[in-house]
Amino acid sequence: MAEHGRKPDAGSPAGPGSDSYAAMVARAKALIPELRDRASKTEQLRRLPPETERDLHDAGLFRVVQPKRVGGAELDYVALVDCADALGQADASVAWNFANLASHHWMLGMFDKHAQDAVWGRNADALIASSFIFPAGRARKAEGGYVLSGHWPFSSGVESCDWNMLAGVVSSDDEAEGIQYRIFLLNRSEYRINDTWNATGLCGTGSNDVWVEDCFVAENMTVAVSDLTGGPTPGSAVNPNALYALPVFSLFPYVLSGVGLGNAQACLDDYVELARHRASTYNRAKLSDLQTTQIKIAEASAKIDAARLVMRTNCIDAMAEARRGHIPDLAVKTRLRRDGAFAVNLCTEAVSLLFAASGARSLFTSGALQRQFRDAHAVNSHLAFNFDTAGTNYGRVALGLPSENLTL
Repeated sequence: MAEHGRKPDAGSPAGPGSDSYAAMVARAKALIPELRDRASKTEQLRRLPPETERDLHDAGLFRVVQPKRVGGAELDYVALVDCADALGQADASVAWNFANLASHHWMLGMFDKHAQDAVWGRNADALIASSFIFPAGRARKAEGGYVLSGHWPFSSGVESCDWNMLAGVVSSDDEAEGIQYRIFLLNRSEYRINDTWNATGLCGTGSNDVWVEDCFVAENMTVAVSDLTGGPTPGSAVNPNALYALPVFSLFPYVLSGVGLGNAQACLDDYVELARHRASTYNRAKLSDLQTTQIKIAEASAKIDAARLVMRTNCIDAMAEARRGHIPDLAVKTRLRRDGAFAVNLCTEAVSLLFAASGARSLFTSGALQRQFRDAHAVNSHLAFNFDTAGTNYGRVALGLPSENLTL
């Protein structure tokens, strides 16, 4: 990791115990009824409705981890989990786009000040999309920067964004230099969007494809992944808060894990409410009196509560370590990836359990349950939540073998 700026400081505490933090989460929760009513429209549009984007902007939610110096809330990292948890209880697609787009304000705070000014100097509310699929982009060095080309899938919320963070591999004619993983910040005028998002889950995220052809990107509009592994970054000179010294890709699962958490919580709450009042169509027995119903509720709620504890504890601990100036070692980083995947898998298991326990009722497209089931499995399909991948790498490092994740 390169050295940048001064040692991160604690900044003004804005963690879960602060009034500003509680107020932000309360704003997210206040949106639940309306966003839930709007969920069918969101799926039909295949992207967030304009009124939903306005609601998120008006509540300040997109700016939860944006630096205070440009008007952001600069809350602790766990805010991404807690706010996505709340929004996910209404609509996972809304929570997914919130978490993605809000996290890019956090990441931009680690770029060179020139890149920050290019975005926030024009519009501090500007939204930034991304696709962090490194093999999708190829770049070569040029005088003053890089020439980038590629085709990236899954750029969530891209139609709403003025900018995009695109990952790529930089190669050199000199084999001794090897390759470098780098992130490139491009204006909307520099890439093409292909409308490809026709999906069975997270239908309203508008996660379309992006194409770039031989685009020059100045050096100061890029950041090396090796500068995002924990500790000072190119942005530390203007954003010294420990929030901007966290290891980005070690904590990557927690950007989106709250989406699966909120979706599972909503599924459980709906099931409990229904079971309290419903009788079996087969023999008119009250569902609440059936031991099988009671056990399903216990098992699903235990999985969800455990997932929430894992997600929040890891994020809070990571902030505490960053405030101390500590950079986690590879064993900790692989554990963070392992836990992030495992926690979301627990949420998916809980939804699947409740879906199966709901019988034929779960088949009706008019209800929320089928959407919650589809969204749970769509969330779980993200590479960050593939436990086989995260678990294998954790096991390799535990056994003294090299990590296969080159972003850590």
